[in-house]
Amino acid sequence: MLGAGITAESIDRGIALGADAIAVDGGSTDSGPAYLATGSAKMPAEAIAADLTLMLTASAAAHIPVIVGSAGTSGTDSGVDWVAAIVDDICQARNLRLRMARIYSEQPIDRIAAALTSGAITPLEPAGPLDLATLARCDHVVGLMGAEPIIAALEQGADVIIAGRATDTALIAALPLLRGCPPGPTWHAAKTAECGGQCTTNPRALGVLVAIDDDGFTVEPLEPTTACTPQSVAAHMLYENADPFVMREPSGSLDVADATYTALNDRKVRVTGSAFRDAPYTVKLEGAGLAGYQTLAIAGIRDPEVLAEIDLWTATLEQFVHHKVDDVLGVAPDDYSLELRCYGWNAVLGEADPDTTTPPREVGAMLLVTAATQATATKIVKLANPYLLHMPLPHMNHLPSYAFMTSPAEIERGPIYEFLLQHLMSVGTPDELFRTTTTQTGAA
Repeated sequence: MLGAGITAESIDRGIALGADAIAVDGGSTDSGPAYLATGSAKMPAEAIAADLTLMLTASAAAHIPVIVGSAGTSGTDSGVDWVAAIVDDICQARNLRLRMARIYSEQPIDRIAAALTSGAITPLEPAGPLDLATLARCDHVVGLMGAEPIIAALEQGADVIIAGRATDTALIAALPLLRGCPPGPTWHAAKTAECGGQCTTNPRALGVLVAIDDDGFTVEPLEPTTACTPQSVAAHMLYENADPFVMREPSGSLDVADATYTALNDRKVRVTGSAFRDAPYTVKLEGAGLAGYQTLAIAGIRDPEVLAEIDLWTATLEQFVHHKVDDVLGVAPDDYSLELRCYGWNAVLGEADPDTTTPPREVGAMLLVTAATQATATKIVKLANPYLLHMPLPHMNHLPSYAFMTSPAEIERGPIYEFLLQHLMSVGTPDELFRTTTTQTGAA
């Protein structure tokens, strides 16, 4: 991911091995809905600039393009412009004159509403049917582009492409598809390389080089101290994918059921037998908007008697706080959400935890309250303060003490957001939802 770090040595090695392009994603939905709803980036500009400086200087010298997708984390129009401005600053400082294409993927609400009315939108699990009220709550909506808008920018001679929301694979697949490589090996190579070193024996390794031909592709790491193996390459189809043999793209599905993975040496793997099945073109829509305002407090519990019955303790505290909120504040249950997440016990897996009997040694009990206003959320957490600090078990005849993480105990998180759109939109052409502008950057 752009901003996560790369080295000049790895880029130089890739170019020396014959690379035709450098492709990197700039974000995803992994970090939650806030970045899309607010149009902000999760990585600092300095980290983005550090990676882009290495990529742009090396690619300019080698006369190969740089392709960035999901710019600014969520791929909003402001994210594209933010990353493009960083590129322009680098080009000015380095005396680089490059043709830069910006591909915008943000969607106006009225366009989505019209598609909804015409029946062109269907939900993806676990989302339900979309309605106009939910659509109106979205602060930003983006569409995930496939390879086609990127291919068009390459055909127009772009040296650097800053794209909005895009599938990670589309960034890598675009140039090989433009050059006539078969779609099966191309999309499988792109899936394999999407997370760099994730397909190697060292997940923290840097980039990889994929080489695609008429019959398959090869993949090797750009870091000399790590390796690709048949297992590490095949396993990447399991990563962020519901089906280990099939992966959906806007234009169809990659099918690797008949793929064969062969070690060419101790570092390099060849893959053959991948297929791509065309399907009616669809674009995934992502939208996010305000969910409410949130306040939290965290108490550390070390009392072994309480921890031996932590499930009873949490149920007692939650029931008691709900009662106090109704009795003292007069806030109805439907007007707020209260969660008690016990880190060290069940905060990560919840009911799916396979071990529900071993008492934890230490728990961080986080009381998380969401309401329509910040004031209401904070009042509820304040009201719960003495009970989060001293709540006994029902049968205890003494008052235990826990440890708040901060003073004051309540921490206002401000506005919080939720994903509201996870839907597919049927389109007539692959590029109809996307807009491209091209400018010259760098020194005159």
